[in-house]
Amino acid sequence: MDRKPQMTNSQQTSFSHSAFTGWIGVGREDITPPVGIYARNWGAATKDQAEGVHRPFTLTALTIQDSLNQDPCVLIAMDGTWWKTHEDEWVVRGGLLDALSLHRSRAMINLSHTHAGPSLSHRDTDKPGGHLIPAYLEKIRDAAIKATQQALRLRAAATLSWSEGKCALAHNRGFPDPERKRILCGFNPQGQTDQTLVVGRVTDTKGKIMATLVNYACHPTTLAWENQFLSPDFVGAMREVVEDHSSKAPCLFLQGASGDLAPCEQYAGAVEIAECHGRQLGYATLSVLESMLPSLTRLQYSGAVESGASLATWKRAPQPPSSVLAAVCQDVEFSLKPMPTLEEIEAELETCQDRVIAERLRRKREVRWVVGNHRTARIPLWVWRVGDAFLLGQPNESFSWLQVELRRCFAHHTLVIMNLVNGGEAGYLPPCDLYDLDRYEVNQTPLDRGSLERLLESASKAIQALM
Repeated sequence: MDRKPQMTNSQQTSFSHSAFTGWIGVGREDITPPVGIYARNWGAATKDQAEGVHRPFTLTALTIQDSLNQDPCVLIAMDGTWWKTHEDEWVVRGGLLDALSLHRSRAMINLSHTHAGPSLSHRDTDKPGGHLIPAYLEKIRDAAIKATQQALRLRAAATLSWSEGKCALAHNRGFPDPERKRILCGFNPQGQTDQTLVVGRVTDTKGKIMATLVNYACHPTTLAWENQFLSPDFVGAMREVVEDHSSKAPCLFLQGASGDLAPCEQYAGAVEIAECHGRQLGYATLSVLESMLPSLTRLQYSGAVESGASLATWKRAPQPPSSVLAAVCQDVEFSLKPMPTLEEIEAELETCQDRVIAERLRRKREVRWVVGNHRTARIPLWVWRVGDAFLLGQPNESFSWLQVELRRCFAHHTLVIMNLVNGGEAGYLPPCDLYDLDRYEVNQTPLDRGSLERLLESASKAIQALM
């Protein structure tokens, strides 16, 4: 990808936020799981069931329309772990598409990826507390429908504007083991980190904030095997900070390309650490919001003024609105690494007596459930154009290299990059040069070397087609 952004004369003398003007609505439902549900997400965990609730889980829907007679694009942000099978994910998304008669390209459901949530798989119903999972999946489906219907009822003429900032919460999580030739999954102070924070603000015609959107790449792995509470991790405290300073307007957290990023202090049992992380991201979001111009406003160069220095003066001017809205969904074909078949994994699991090894085998089995016993896998990619911005979603855990490269290639557009959107999760998407290393993400993924680069190529072509 060698495309270099070129600035036009108008871009050199004018500054504005990417924006869309149309009909926008927001709705929210509580999806807090029941205490006692199966919630074992760590091989080192000694307990299987949640014993309490740290903060509520929420599902928030944003509907976007260019006109009232057009089908909406539905963006849903929900607190959740990950989808282990296509069937479980389809219970929720399929129910939403059927209820609203929507094409599959027009709905993206983004999981926050908290590691302190319940299993979202009906295949875990035989585990302690697993009997609560089917009803919980139905609760999520019903909440997605209700929140979206509420958003459509409350929709109003509005503008969605975007701006970027930074937050120092995320850090590289590939630590070179000082004792063995391998990469541990944990804080690496010397590793490269993308800390880009993309913030969206929805305002009505009077300038009142209707919703905020936070796109940030960071694994919610603050709370780990010692934690016994259901928790949205840092996302919950972040929402509280932002909503308290935005007239209680709902805040949607959109998980970015965080395959290689996590907080430096993680794998903890104390919820206070998750609270601290959430406030850090929340305050960074408020900083971006305070820096934004009013909706449909730009800064225009207005000439030089001679003073003690020769000064460039800029003034506020009207920004013409954009009402372009387009959505596509395309399948991207990936090659798979050589790996045991589903039958071989299940045979090994039947005789395994080690709890940690059994957990790893179960995760390998989950991967095979998603990709099947094939040599290739077709995995969907969603791309929306919303005014001057582009929103991309896919179900796997891409490394941050994807968002860095896409933003370099399309530097004059706002890009919202999301992992864990729709579909069953197959695994990680590391860059080519990491496949020679002994590290968890490379060992876990069924996707062969070059898959992330293939995704970058497909995403770039989709963006160019919509421009």
